[in-house]
Amino acid sequence: MEKQLHVITTGRQSDEELVRIGKLIHPYITALHVREKTKSAKEVSYLIERLQKAGVPPSKIIANDRVDVALCTGVKGVQLTHHSLDVSQVRRALPEMMIGCSVHSVSEAQYAEQNGADFIMYGHIFKTSSKRDAEPRGLDQLQFVVDQTTIPVIAIGGITPENVRNLIGTGASGIAVISGILEAESPLKAVKLYKQQLEVWDAHNV
Repeated sequence: MEKQLHVITTGRQSDEELVRIGKLIHPYITALHVREKTKSAKEVSYLIERLQKAGVPPSKIIANDRVDVALCTGVKGVQLTHHSLDVSQVRRALPEMMIGCSVHSVSEAQYAEQNGADFIMYGHIFKTSSKRDAEPRGLDQLQFVVDQTTIPVIAIGGITPENVRNLIGTGASGIAVISGILEAESPLKAVKLYKQQLEVWDAHNV
């Protein structure tokens, strides 16, 4: 199965910048997660509408936390976090919705799977500037989560093109990148580098 590339917004860029970059990179990614914690529901929905008007397919957009926004904008799905609605509630209410869950342990991963998540995002795997004080979980823990679950596991945290193959070697279904793409000098060049590494893996492991 083709490995996935998820890109998550930084919360530090303007709508204009995100729309400009989204228009460039969407052909190369699996999903664009709109994670803008300081924005209201109205502001997030406005950003998602702008992304769609710029050509980013709704099927590639995931609303972080905001189930209401995901539902009202007709996007692919929602990414739930520790403070979101429980995955079981969302699954019961919206059986057709694509639901991802951000998890930080095997028990959280198994709970998400048992209660209706379609995929999980696990991390952070490597050291990252956004979580300087937290110890990275590393490849062994990622491998353990992959082995103890059956739904796709997307790895996040400190991922560079150079370490993509080691990550995917654990059996992870894909990677999630934030600043490595969106804050790169050339987001288009960066996304192509990540995509290339995933394609090399896919080609050698058909």
